Amino acid sequence: MLCSRLSPSSFHFLPLRLLGTAASRTVGFKDAELHHTALNFEDPSAFRVKSLGELLRALTVFRLCSFPVLVNNCGKLMSVARSILGGKAFSLMLRPTVYAQFVAGENENEIARSMEKMSLLGLRPMLAVPIEEDLGESTGEKRYDDNMEIMLECVRMSHCNAWCKDPMMQLKITALLSPELCVKLTTVIAQQPFDLGLLVRAMDGEASVDKVRVLVDAEYTYMNPALSLITMAMMKKYNTDGAWIWNTYQCYLKESRSLLSEALSLSKREGFCLGVKLVRGAYMDKERKLAEKEGRLDPIHQSWEDTNDSYNGCLDVMLRTISQNPERYRIIVASHNEESVRRAARRMEELQINKDRGSVCFGQLLGMCDHVSLTLAKEGYAVYKSVPYGSVNDTIPYLVRRAQENRTVLQGIRKERDLLRREFKRRMGLIVRGGSS
Repeated sequence: MLCSRLSPSSFHFLPLRLLGTAASRTVGFKDAELHHTALNFEDPSAFRVKSLGELLRALTVFRLCSFPVLVNNCGKLMSVARSILGGKAFSLMLRPTVYAQFVAGENENEIARSMEKMSLLGLRPMLAVPIEEDLGESTGEKRYDDNMEIMLECVRMSHCNAWCKDPMMQLKITALLSPELCVKLTTVIAQQPFDLGLLVRAMDGEASVDKVRVLVDAEYTYMNPALSLITMAMMKKYNTDGAWIWNTYQCYLKESRSLLSEALSLSKREGFCLGVKLVRGAYMDKERKLAEKEGRLDPIHQSWEDTNDSYNGCLDVMLRTISQNPERYRIIVASHNEESVRRAARRMEELQINKDRGSVCFGQLLGMCDHVSLTLAKEGYAVYKSVPYGSVNDTIPYLVRRAQENRTVLQGIRKERDLLRREFKRRMGLIVRGGSS
Protein backbone atom coordinates (compact mmCIF):
# COMPACT_ATOMS: atom_id res chain seq x y z
CA MET A 1 0.00 0.00 0.00
CA LEU A 2 2.87 2.36 0.80
CA CYS A 3 4.46 1.73 -2.59
CA SER A 4 1.41 3.18 -4.27
CA ARG A 5 1.85 6.31 -2.17
CA LEU A 6 5.46 6.49 -3.32
CA SER A 7 4.60 6.73 -6.99
CA PRO A 8 6.04 9.66 -8.99
CA SER A 9 2.75 11.52 -8.81
CA SER A 10 2.73 11.45 -5.02
CA PHE A 11 6.39 12.41 -4.77
CA HIS A 12 5.66 16.07 -5.45
CA PHE A 13 6.78 16.79 -1.92
CA LEU A 14 10.36 15.89 -2.83
CA PRO A 15 12.58 18.78 -3.88
CA LEU A 16 12.77 17.46 -7.44
CA ARG A 17 13.40 20.81 -9.06
CA LEU A 18 15.65 21.75 -6.17
CA LEU A 19 17.65 18.56 -6.56
CA GLY A 20 17.87 19.05 -10.27
CA THR A 21 19.68 22.33 -9.72
CA ALA A 22 22.38 20.45 -7.86
CA ALA A 23 23.38 18.00 -10.61
CA SER A 24 26.06 19.67 -12.63
CA ARG A 25 29.65 19.18 -13.63
CA THR A 26 32.25 19.58 -10.94
CA VAL A 27 34.42 22.63 -11.13
CA GLY A 28 38.17 22.49 -11.20
CA PHE A 29 40.13 23.33 -8.09
CA LYS A 30 43.53 24.94 -7.95
CA ASP A 31 46.00 22.83 -5.99
CA ALA A 32 47.35 24.39 -2.82
CA GLU A 33 50.75 23.82 -1.33
CA LEU A 34 50.55 21.76 1.84
CA HIS A 35 52.33 23.14 4.90
CA HIS A 36 51.97 22.70 8.61
CA THR A 37 50.49 25.50 10.66
CA ALA A 38 49.59 25.13 14.32
CA LEU A 39 46.06 26.35 14.87
CA ASN A 40 45.96 28.89 17.67
CA PHE A 41 42.46 29.40 19.04
CA GLU A 42 43.71 31.34 22.08
CA ASP A 43 44.38 34.65 20.36
CA PRO A 44 41.76 37.41 20.74
CA SER A 45 43.19 39.19 17.69
CA ALA A 46 40.86 37.02 15.60
CA PHE A 47 38.12 39.44 16.71
CA ARG A 48 39.90 42.57 15.49
CA VAL A 49 37.79 42.36 12.34
CA LYS A 50 34.65 43.06 14.41
CA SER A 51 33.37 46.53 15.19
CA LEU A 52 33.05 47.75 18.76
CA GLY A 53 29.27 47.41 18.51
CA GLU A 54 29.55 43.82 17.28
CA LEU A 55 31.85 42.95 20.19
CA LEU A 56 29.43 44.45 22.69
CA ARG A 57 26.44 42.69 21.11
CA ALA A 58 28.17 39.32 21.14
CA LEU A 59 29.22 39.74 24.78
CA THR A 60 25.67 40.65 25.78
CA VAL A 61 23.99 37.82 23.86
CA PHE A 62 26.51 35.20 25.03
CA ARG A 63 26.13 36.35 28.62
CA LEU A 64 22.38 35.84 28.40
CA CYS A 65 22.90 32.44 26.77
CA SER A 66 25.07 31.34 29.70
CA PHE A 67 22.01 31.16 32.00
CA PRO A 68 20.32 27.74 31.65
CA VAL A 69 16.96 29.07 32.85
CA LEU A 70 16.88 31.56 29.97
CA VAL A 71 17.93 29.05 27.31
CA ASN A 72 15.58 26.31 28.54
CA ASN A 73 12.61 28.69 28.63
CA CYS A 74 13.48 31.05 25.78
CA GLY A 75 10.45 30.03 23.71
CA LYS A 76 8.00 30.81 26.52
CA LEU A 77 9.80 34.01 27.46
CA MET A 78 9.69 35.29 23.88
CA SER A 79 5.98 34.46 23.59
CA VAL A 80 5.30 36.45 26.76
CA ALA A 81 7.44 39.35 25.54
CA ARG A 82 5.62 39.40 22.20
CA SER A 83 2.20 39.42 23.89
CA ILE A 84 3.21 42.29 26.19
CA LEU A 85 5.13 44.44 23.73
CA GLY A 86 3.21 43.64 20.58
CA GLY A 87 4.70 42.27 17.38
CA LYS A 88 6.32 45.49 16.14
CA ALA A 89 8.01 46.44 19.41
CA PHE A 90 9.10 42.83 19.95
CA SER A 91 10.73 42.79 16.51
CA LEU A 92 12.46 46.13 17.18
CA MET A 93 13.86 44.74 20.43
CA LEU A 94 15.22 41.53 18.90
CA ARG A 95 16.55 42.87 15.61
CA PRO A 96 19.68 44.62 16.98
CA THR A 97 20.42 41.85 19.52
CA VAL A 98 19.70 38.12 19.16
CA TYR A 99 18.47 38.40 15.57
CA ALA A 100 21.50 40.41 14.40
CA GLN A 101 23.87 37.96 16.12
CA PHE A 102 22.52 34.78 14.53
CA VAL A 103 20.55 35.79 11.39
CA ALA A 104 21.88 37.25 8.11
CA GLY A 105 18.87 39.41 7.33
CA GLU A 106 15.29 39.45 6.08
CA ASN A 107 15.59 40.31 2.39
CA GLU A 108 18.18 39.73 -0.30
CA ASN A 109 19.81 43.14 0.14
CA GLU A 110 20.34 42.59 3.86
CA ILE A 111 21.57 39.06 3.26
CA ALA A 112 23.97 40.27 0.55
CA ARG A 113 25.53 42.84 2.90
CA SER A 114 26.11 40.15 5.52
CA MET A 115 27.53 37.73 2.95
CA GLU A 116 29.87 40.32 1.44
CA LYS A 117 31.30 41.08 4.86
CA MET A 118 31.68 37.36 5.54
CA SER A 119 33.45 36.90 2.22
CA LEU A 120 35.96 39.62 3.07
CA LEU A 121 36.83 37.61 6.19
CA GLY A 122 37.47 34.49 4.13
CA LEU A 123 34.27 32.76 5.31
CA ARG A 124 31.73 31.07 3.05
CA PRO A 125 27.95 31.18 3.56
CA MET A 126 25.79 28.08 3.77
CA LEU A 127 22.26 29.43 3.57
CA ALA A 128 19.83 27.66 5.89
CA VAL A 129 16.09 27.92 5.27
CA PRO A 130 14.61 28.10 8.82
CA ILE A 131 11.74 25.68 8.17
CA GLU A 132 11.10 22.23 9.65
CA GLU A 133 8.31 20.16 11.18
CA ASP A 134 7.87 17.50 13.82
CA LEU A 135 5.00 15.08 14.38
CA GLY A 136 1.69 16.85 14.85
CA GLU A 137 2.86 20.15 13.36
CA SER A 138 1.78 19.62 9.75
CA THR A 139 -0.61 22.25 8.35
CA GLY A 140 -1.33 20.67 4.97
CA GLU A 141 0.04 20.21 1.48
CA LYS A 142 -0.06 23.90 0.56
CA ARG A 143 2.60 24.60 3.17
CA TYR A 144 4.94 22.13 1.48
CA ASP A 145 4.32 23.75 -1.90
CA ASP A 146 5.07 27.16 -0.40
CA ASN A 147 8.18 25.80 1.26
CA MET A 148 9.32 24.43 -2.09
CA GLU A 149 9.24 27.92 -3.58
CA ILE A 150 11.26 29.22 -0.64
CA MET A 151 13.85 26.46 -1.16
CA LEU A 152 14.11 27.28 -4.87
CA GLU A 153 14.66 30.93 -4.00
CA CYS A 154 17.45 29.83 -1.66
CA VAL A 155 19.04 27.91 -4.53
CA ARG A 156 18.80 30.98 -6.74
CA MET A 157 20.43 33.25 -4.16
CA SER A 158 23.17 30.73 -3.43
CA HIS A 159 23.95 30.27 -7.13
CA CYS A 160 23.51 33.74 -8.60
CA ASN A 161 25.48 35.75 -6.04
CA ALA A 162 29.27 35.60 -6.09
CA TRP A 163 29.59 35.08 -2.34
CA CYS A 164 31.91 32.07 -2.66
CA LYS A 165 33.16 29.68 -5.32
CA ASP A 166 31.45 26.56 -3.95
CA PRO A 167 27.99 27.63 -2.73
CA MET A 168 26.15 25.45 -0.22
CA MET A 169 22.71 25.44 1.31
CA GLN A 170 21.10 23.22 3.90
CA LEU A 171 17.56 21.99 4.38
CA LYS A 172 15.42 19.66 6.42
CA ILE A 173 13.26 17.26 4.44
CA THR A 174 10.43 17.74 6.94
CA ALA A 175 10.00 21.19 5.43
CA LEU A 176 8.92 19.42 2.23
CA LEU A 177 7.42 16.17 3.45
CA SER A 178 5.00 15.25 6.23
CA PRO A 179 6.84 13.86 9.30
CA GLU A 180 4.01 11.33 9.65
CA LEU A 181 4.80 9.91 6.21
CA CYS A 182 8.49 9.75 7.12
CA VAL A 183 7.62 7.69 10.18
CA LYS A 184 5.45 5.33 8.10
CA LEU A 185 8.23 4.87 5.56
CA THR A 186 10.69 4.21 8.39
CA THR A 187 8.39 1.46 9.70
CA VAL A 188 8.23 -0.19 6.27
CA ILE A 189 12.01 0.00 5.85
CA ALA A 190 12.46 -1.79 9.18
CA GLN A 191 10.14 -4.64 8.09
CA GLN A 192 11.46 -5.32 4.59
CA PRO A 193 14.25 -4.31 2.18
CA PHE A 194 13.43 -1.31 0.06
CA ASP A 195 14.48 -0.81 -3.56
CA LEU A 196 16.51 2.38 -3.87
CA GLY A 197 15.75 2.40 -7.58
CA LEU A 198 12.05 2.95 -6.85
CA LEU A 199 12.77 6.34 -5.35
CA VAL A 200 15.25 7.18 -8.09
CA ARG A 201 12.64 6.44 -10.76
CA ALA A 202 10.17 8.62 -8.87
CA MET A 203 12.53 11.55 -9.29
CA ASP A 204 11.74 12.00 -12.94
CA GLY A 205 12.75 15.64 -13.36
CA GLU A 206 15.66 16.69 -15.56
CA ALA A 207 18.70 18.28 -13.97
CA SER A 208 19.84 21.83 -14.63
CA VAL A 209 23.31 23.27 -14.08
CA ASP A 210 23.11 25.39 -10.94
CA LYS A 211 26.27 24.56 -9.00
CA VAL A 212 24.85 24.44 -5.45
CA ARG A 213 25.65 21.76 -2.91
CA VAL A 214 22.58 20.77 -0.89
CA LEU A 215 23.19 19.48 2.64
CA VAL A 216 20.28 17.45 4.02
CA ASP A 217 20.08 17.59 7.80
CA ALA A 218 19.38 14.53 9.93
CA GLU A 219 16.52 14.84 12.41
CA TYR A 220 14.99 12.33 14.88
CA THR A 221 15.73 8.59 14.93
CA TYR A 222 12.05 7.74 14.42
CA MET A 223 12.20 9.29 10.94
CA ASN A 224 15.92 9.27 10.03
CA PRO A 225 15.85 5.94 8.13
CA ALA A 226 13.27 7.40 5.73
CA LEU A 227 15.18 10.67 5.41
CA SER A 228 18.41 8.78 4.76
CA LEU A 229 16.77 6.56 2.13
CA ILE A 230 15.39 9.59 0.31
CA THR A 231 18.77 11.34 0.49
CA MET A 232 20.60 8.26 -0.81
CA ALA A 233 18.18 8.07 -3.71
CA MET A 234 18.91 11.72 -4.49
CA MET A 235 22.64 10.94 -4.37
CA LYS A 236 22.25 8.00 -6.75
CA LYS A 237 20.38 10.18 -9.23
CA TYR A 238 22.38 13.41 -9.01
CA ASN A 239 25.83 12.64 -7.55
CA THR A 240 27.26 10.91 -10.61
CA ASP A 241 29.88 13.58 -11.33
CA GLY A 242 30.29 15.25 -7.96
CA ALA A 243 28.95 15.45 -4.41
CA TRP A 244 25.97 17.77 -4.90
CA ILE A 245 23.66 16.14 -2.33
CA TRP A 246 25.14 15.55 1.13
CA ASN A 247 23.81 13.51 4.05
CA THR A 248 24.25 14.20 7.78
CA TYR A 249 25.59 11.69 10.30
CA GLN A 250 24.94 12.24 14.02
CA CYS A 251 27.86 10.81 15.97
CA TYR A 252 26.09 10.82 19.33
CA LEU A 253 24.11 7.83 18.01
CA LYS A 254 25.54 4.40 18.79
CA GLU A 255 24.85 3.30 15.21
CA SER A 256 26.56 6.27 13.53
CA ARG A 257 29.74 4.41 12.58
CA SER A 258 27.81 1.52 11.02
CA LEU A 259 25.50 3.91 9.16
CA LEU A 260 28.49 5.72 7.68
CA SER A 261 30.12 2.41 6.69
CA GLU A 262 26.91 1.32 4.98
CA ALA A 263 26.74 4.63 3.09
CA LEU A 264 30.34 4.25 1.90
CA SER A 265 29.65 0.70 0.71
CA LEU A 266 26.44 1.77 -1.02
CA SER A 267 28.16 4.68 -2.79
CA LYS A 268 30.86 2.35 -4.12
CA ARG A 269 28.35 -0.28 -5.19
CA GLU A 270 25.94 2.15 -6.84
CA GLY A 271 28.66 4.40 -8.26
CA PHE A 272 27.69 7.77 -6.78
CA CYS A 273 29.75 10.41 -4.98
CA LEU A 274 29.23 10.71 -1.24
CA GLY A 275 29.05 14.01 0.61
CA VAL A 276 29.00 13.83 4.41
CA LYS A 277 28.12 16.42 7.02
CA LEU A 278 29.55 15.14 10.30
CA VAL A 279 27.95 16.41 13.52
CA ARG A 280 27.78 15.25 17.11
CA GLY A 281 24.00 15.69 17.29
CA ALA A 282 21.46 17.92 18.97
CA TYR A 283 18.37 15.92 19.96
CA MET A 284 19.82 14.01 22.90
CA ASP A 285 17.26 14.86 25.58
CA LYS A 286 14.22 14.15 23.42
CA GLU A 287 15.70 10.93 22.02
CA ARG A 288 16.42 9.56 25.49
CA LYS A 289 13.03 10.48 26.88
CA LEU A 290 11.27 8.89 23.90
CA ALA A 291 13.34 5.70 24.17
CA GLU A 292 12.52 5.42 27.87
CA LYS A 293 8.83 6.03 27.22
CA GLU A 294 8.70 3.35 24.51
CA GLY A 295 10.83 0.86 26.42
CA ARG A 296 13.63 0.88 23.84
CA LEU A 297 17.37 0.91 24.36
CA ASP A 298 18.84 4.40 24.58
CA PRO A 299 20.18 5.16 21.05
CA ILE A 300 22.61 7.77 22.40
CA HIS A 301 26.15 7.09 23.58
CA GLN A 302 26.35 7.00 27.36
CA SER A 303 29.14 9.54 27.77
CA TRP A 304 30.70 12.58 26.14
CA GLU A 305 33.90 10.57 25.72
CA ASP A 306 32.06 7.84 23.79
CA THR A 307 30.53 10.47 21.51
CA ASN A 308 33.96 12.00 20.93
CA ASP A 309 35.38 8.58 20.06
CA SER A 310 32.50 8.05 17.64
CA TYR A 311 33.04 11.45 16.01
CA ASN A 312 36.79 11.00 15.73
CA GLY A 313 36.38 7.49 14.34
CA CYS A 314 33.92 8.59 11.66
CA LEU A 315 36.11 11.58 10.85
CA ASP A 316 39.17 9.39 10.38
CA VAL A 317 37.27 6.94 8.14
CA MET A 318 36.13 9.77 5.88
CA LEU A 319 39.52 11.50 5.73
CA ARG A 320 41.29 8.26 4.80
CA THR A 321 38.66 7.62 2.11
CA ILE A 322 39.00 11.16 0.78
CA SER A 323 42.80 10.91 0.66
CA GLN A 324 42.40 7.95 -1.71
CA ASN A 325 39.70 9.50 -3.90
CA PRO A 326 39.17 13.23 -3.22
CA GLU A 327 36.94 13.79 -6.24
CA ARG A 328 34.33 11.21 -5.16
CA TYR A 329 34.11 11.83 -1.42
CA ARG A 330 33.60 15.06 0.53
CA ILE A 331 33.10 16.03 4.16
CA ILE A 332 32.17 19.11 6.14
CA VAL A 333 33.51 18.90 9.67
CA ALA A 334 30.56 20.60 11.37
CA SER A 335 31.86 21.14 14.88
CA HIS A 336 32.49 23.85 17.47
CA ASN A 337 34.86 21.52 19.29
CA GLU A 338 38.41 22.87 19.03
CA GLU A 339 40.06 19.48 19.50
CA SER A 340 37.99 17.92 16.70
CA VAL A 341 38.94 20.79 14.41
CA ARG A 342 42.63 20.46 15.29
CA ARG A 343 42.44 16.70 14.78
CA ALA A 344 40.90 17.13 11.34
CA ALA A 345 43.53 19.68 10.31
CA ARG A 346 46.35 17.45 11.57
CA ARG A 347 45.00 14.39 9.74
CA MET A 348 44.60 16.43 6.57
CA GLU A 349 48.30 17.21 6.70
CA GLU A 350 49.27 13.63 7.51
CA LEU A 351 47.16 12.30 4.63
CA GLN A 352 48.27 15.11 2.28
CA ILE A 353 44.75 16.42 1.69
CA ASN A 354 44.89 19.91 0.21
CA LYS A 355 43.12 22.69 2.06
CA ASP A 356 41.39 24.37 -0.85
CA ARG A 357 40.33 21.54 -3.17
CA GLY A 358 36.93 21.38 -1.52
CA SER A 359 37.06 17.77 -0.39
CA VAL A 360 37.31 18.78 3.28
CA CYS A 361 35.74 21.88 4.75
CA PHE A 362 34.69 23.10 8.20
CA GLY A 363 31.37 24.46 9.43
CA GLN A 364 30.07 26.46 12.37
CA LEU A 365 26.91 28.41 13.12
CA LEU A 366 26.66 32.10 12.24
CA GLY A 367 27.40 34.21 15.30
CA MET A 368 29.12 31.44 17.25
CA CYS A 369 32.63 30.02 17.48
CA ASP A 370 34.03 32.88 15.41
CA HIS A 371 37.48 32.54 16.98
CA VAL A 372 37.66 29.05 15.41
CA SER A 373 36.10 30.02 12.08
CA LEU A 374 38.26 33.11 11.58
CA THR A 375 41.46 31.32 12.57
CA LEU A 376 40.74 28.47 10.14
CA ALA A 377 39.96 30.90 7.32
CA LYS A 378 43.15 32.85 8.04
CA GLU A 379 45.14 29.64 7.67
CA GLY A 380 43.58 28.88 4.29
CA TYR A 381 40.96 26.26 5.17
CA ALA A 382 37.51 26.26 3.57
CA VAL A 383 35.11 27.43 6.30
CA TYR A 384 31.33 27.70 6.03
CA LYS A 385 28.97 29.43 8.41
CA SER A 386 25.41 28.11 8.64
CA VAL A 387 23.36 31.19 7.84
CA PRO A 388 19.63 31.34 8.62
CA TYR A 389 17.67 34.19 7.08
CA GLY A 390 14.14 35.58 7.10
CA SER A 391 11.93 37.84 9.19
CA VAL A 392 12.03 37.91 12.99
CA ASN A 393 8.76 35.97 13.14
CA ASP A 394 10.05 33.34 10.69
CA THR A 395 13.44 32.83 12.29
CA ILE A 396 12.74 33.04 16.03
CA PRO A 397 11.08 29.56 16.24
CA TYR A 398 14.11 28.16 14.39
CA LEU A 399 16.54 29.95 16.72
CA VAL A 400 14.65 28.76 19.79
CA ARG A 401 14.95 25.15 18.65
CA ARG A 402 18.65 25.55 17.85
CA ALA A 403 19.27 27.20 21.23
CA GLN A 404 17.56 24.40 23.12
CA GLU A 405 19.27 21.71 21.03
CA ASN A 406 22.69 23.35 21.51
CA ARG A 407 22.25 24.45 25.10
CA THR A 408 25.45 22.69 26.16
CA VAL A 409 27.40 24.61 23.52
CA LEU A 410 25.73 27.90 24.45
CA GLN A 411 26.43 27.44 28.13
CA GLY A 412 30.03 26.42 27.42
CA ILE A 413 31.15 29.42 25.37
CA ARG A 414 33.09 30.93 28.26
CA LYS A 415 36.31 30.88 26.27
CA GLU A 416 34.80 32.80 23.37
CA ARG A 417 33.35 35.33 25.84
CA ASP A 418 36.78 35.72 27.44
CA LEU A 419 38.43 36.35 24.06
CA LEU A 420 35.72 38.85 23.14
CA ARG A 421 36.12 40.58 26.48
CA ARG A 422 39.90 40.86 26.04
CA GLU A 423 39.50 42.37 22.59
CA PHE A 424 36.78 44.73 23.87
CA LYS A 425 39.06 45.95 26.69
CA ARG A 426 41.94 46.40 24.25
CA ARG A 427 39.71 48.42 21.94
CA MET A 428 38.42 50.60 24.78
CA GLY A 429 41.97 51.19 25.94
CA LEU A 430 42.90 52.43 22.48
CA ILE A 431 39.92 54.78 22.46
CA VAL A 432 40.86 56.18 25.89
CA ARG A 433 44.45 56.72 24.76
CA GLY A 434 43.30 58.17 21.46
CA GLY A 435 44.79 55.38 19.38
CA SER A 436 43.35 53.41 16.49
CA SER A 437 42.11 49.81 16.40
